[in-house]
Amino acid sequence: MKKYDDIVVGSGISGMTLALLLGMNGHRVLLLEKNKNIGGSMARFYKQGIPLDTGFHFTGGFYKNGILADMLTVLGISDQIQPIFIRESENKVIFEEDNSSYDFPFGYVETKAKMLEYFPNEKKAIDQYFDMVSDVCNKTVSLDLRNISLSHHWIDEDYVSLDEVLNKLTDNSRLKGLLSKYSMCYGVKPSEISFANHSRVSFGLYESVARVKDGGDAFIRAFKKQLAGFDIDIRTESFITECADINSNIVGRFVLNTGEEVLADRCVFTIHPKAILDVLPAKYLTKAFVNRVSAFEPSVGFFALFGIVRNYIPKDEDLEPTILSLFPNTDMNRAMDPSYTGKPALVILKNQDLVNWEKHMVITALEVSFLEHVSQWIDSEPGKRPESYQKYKKERIENIMKRIFAAYPEYKDSFKLIDAASMLTFKGYLNSPDGSAYGIKQKIGQFNLFGKLPIRNVYAAGQSAVLPGIVGAMLSSFITGRVVVGKDLYIDFIKKRLGS
Repeated sequence: MKKYDDIVVGSGISGMTLALLLGMNGHRVLLLEKNKNIGGSMARFYKQGIPLDTGFHFTGGFYKNGILADMLTVLGISDQIQPIFIRESENKVIFEEDNSSYDFPFGYVETKAKMLEYFPNEKKAIDQYFDMVSDVCNKTVSLDLRNISLSHHWIDEDYVSLDEVLNKLTDNSRLKGLLSKYSMCYGVKPSEISFANHSRVSFGLYESVARVKDGGDAFIRAFKKQLAGFDIDIRTESFITECADINSNIVGRFVLNTGEEVLADRCVFTIHPKAILDVLPAKYLTKAFVNRVSAFEPSVGFFALFGIVRNYIPKDEDLEPTILSLFPNTDMNRAMDPSYTGKPALVILKNQDLVNWEKHMVITALEVSFLEHVSQWIDSEPGKRPESYQKYKKERIENIMKRIFAAYPEYKDSFKLIDAASMLTFKGYLNSPDGSAYGIKQKIGQFNLFGKLPIRNVYAAGQSAVLPGIVGAMLSSFITGRVVVGKDLYIDFIKKRLGS
């Protein structure tokens, strides 16, 4: 029976980060992945030779001394990740109700200046909003790798919603809609997200938005290379089925689906909270704990469409990626409500990829969706979905393509559909309970599943723990790593890696 210091369950960006951090600190680690390959939603898939992104499309945090840049430096993979920054004219919002268009520039100061240019009569509101966002991030200890801790330092802005703040600052619905733009990057209504968490996600995106050359595959390659240099075993198609020999609320033995049994001092789950609940022995969990986890709601999901522009001859303006956000109106609360029956919010991403030594213009369209849209087929199997489901997919594809062609009429005769995916597709592909894009909703006043669980040597991390997205998922692993390694050793490690 093999003995490890730590087992890390789930090999998405959070699991890979934590396994590497622990390995770099001399721990013997077992990294488990339920799928055939590691990477989770970071992994691209290929259709007709075209690389298509699953869950990672763009991120903030690449600016100098930004949290993502620091984390990649500590992990020793920053030189293997090449950001491709998105220019002002290529990060655009269009409100379809009147076809008004707004550009988002590169830089926090520049973004604020652009909002003042668009809304000169709203200077007080804009100044206050951006000052509050900056203040939240300055007060958030976890955004500084040298000072992070498992204990959350709650601030006043954790107890007030984005909606409340914006409504106090201005009556201008157009301005409120633009300042809520990045709610699409955490998938929660402005009325439900705390202003603090909105700020923590948005600040890095205001500073810079970037795609990454080769997408999530670049991260997976970099992690694989680094993981190989440490005492880290990786098992795919493997997961824990039983926590056994529990004594004084400490698991003594972990049983895998393969029948193998392993020993470990600790186990960290980086998977969905409800999936964790399925593994932990019920008799060691209080009713309050079970009810808390069961009450977590999914964030929004997406219906995704993937295609290419055939016979593509790149122009100068096509050499960089673009993000076009199409919002039917300025009300982001309505756009993220499952009961809303109007035109969904849609994000159209364009980027170049090299396939067989030829450049392709790849288009990914992400339209807001909810599990309620596909609930009637939830028990059907992939490849055996009924005709009604195929009709649903066809209608959504047709509607999305109409909106793409309205935005880019020059692509109407050259666009080729490659694939499409509903929330059921993502549910099965990512072993997710609901196929949501960002795990659970990060709701105001909610205590997420993070850190030590009722069983003392079992922990939780991941994108549902601290903040959604790649930055939040990695950050949860850095915080958990500090607890597992020990404060003093970890601080020394971080300072050495960052050169300070």
